[in-house]
Amino acid sequence: MSSVRLGDDVLQDWRQIGRGGFGAVYCARQKDWRIHVAIKMLYTNDSDQLWKEAQAMTRACSPFVVTVFGVYRGIPPGSSPHECEGIVIEYMKRGTLESLLERLAGPPPWPLAFRLAKQLALGMNFLHTLVPPLLHRDLKPSNVLLDDNLNAKLADFGLSRVSNSHLNSSGTTTEGQAGTLVFTPPEAFPLSYKPVRSYDIYSYGIVMWSILTGKKPYSGAMTSLVHLRVPLGDRPPSDEVDHSQAEGLSDLVTLMKRCWDQDPDKRPSFGDCSDVTSEVFPRHERAICQAVDQVLSKLDSESQQNPQNACVPQRFNEVSSQVPSMDIAHCHSTRKEDLQKKGPVDGVKLTKPLSIEDKAKFVDNHRANIIQEVSMVMAITDHLGKMVHPETYSKIQAKDTNQDKLRVLYSILHSGGLRVKAAFYDGLETHEPNLLAMIHRKSSLK
Repeated sequence: MSSVRLGDDVLQDWRQIGRGGFGAVYCARQKDWRIHVAIKMLYTNDSDQLWKEAQAMTRACSPFVVTVFGVYRGIPPGSSPHECEGIVIEYMKRGTLESLLERLAGPPPWPLAFRLAKQLALGMNFLHTLVPPLLHRDLKPSNVLLDDNLNAKLADFGLSRVSNSHLNSSGTTTEGQAGTLVFTPPEAFPLSYKPVRSYDIYSYGIVMWSILTGKKPYSGAMTSLVHLRVPLGDRPPSDEVDHSQAEGLSDLVTLMKRCWDQDPDKRPSFGDCSDVTSEVFPRHERAICQAVDQVLSKLDSESQQNPQNACVPQRFNEVSSQVPSMDIAHCHSTRKEDLQKKGPVDGVKLTKPLSIEDKAKFVDNHRANIIQEVSMVMAITDHLGKMVHPETYSKIQAKDTNQDKLRVLYSILHSGGLRVKAAFYDGLETHEPNLLAMIHRKSSLK
């Protein structure tokens, strides 16, 4: 999709999902496209520069790069009465790599870690091989977005000139710059430095260390100390990665060290990084579905245990913890006190939220009833979003009866694992609540 200008006339159901040194991030529904998008507001009034950056970013049409739709100009609900400007990108519900590592409090399962390393290398290689090449210049976990299946997509490339180069009202640097320092190569510390490809490659090496350890580099170290020691050759401790834990780890650690070499000329290209990571990942590819399900089950379980946070998407960048709660009204409340106020549905007493496993089991056990009774098939299919391939969506839509539509949809549930079945259950809860309650009631009487 070519870059376009978007205004308040085509955006609805706004909610703020984060803010930080760069500005604020909103989610809204583009009513013509019928999809949700993210709008990243920036502390800049340079319309020409913003448009130029958006146009440049739309050149990067890759599965491993976030889609940029265009530039927004308008007044978001609940904001100041002054017009704001920002970049409109695809909405990535699973947030950032940074937020994933924080919630896991450690590295992802190895198959997922290897896939993330591969996808980032492929995305960066795509940017670097464009003519002319695009440099990212701000590669870090908070600028890596995750889709519903935890696939990685690069974000904010090129925007570093806009979002991280401005001073705040007091004349000091923004927090975005402090967060970027640990991913900056030593040769780039002088103000006269002009970025080249080796800049991004160094950043990739540090990001890879974060993926393999689940930690933040130089955590707790003063900025001045990082600024002093990195040019002297200090790097995050590579001995924290136990090579014996998974086949291919030693290859990635070797690649990681090459990427953060003190000499920029000795660093590999992203083509080389793609070759190494693409050779390692297939050794673990068979286990990737299980690894993704394991992580998503953990994330969704935490959301159920902390329902007050369940409606707030994960951070998009340097998002502050002081996120306004204005968006809660747009979500389906799952707090215990709210459920009690609403009362039981069709005589069924509401209990604690079901786990992903329980939802999947319900969908399996009541397949016959669901196929016969559900009428809102396309609404539930739309609820599944990207879990349904466009070709399969067309097949479902082409069927004449709801039963035949559901039989096709169930083929996806069977192959998609626990998470897809749980999402289907959530679709039933949203679009067929009375039917769902009736099936629950009948099963409880048996």
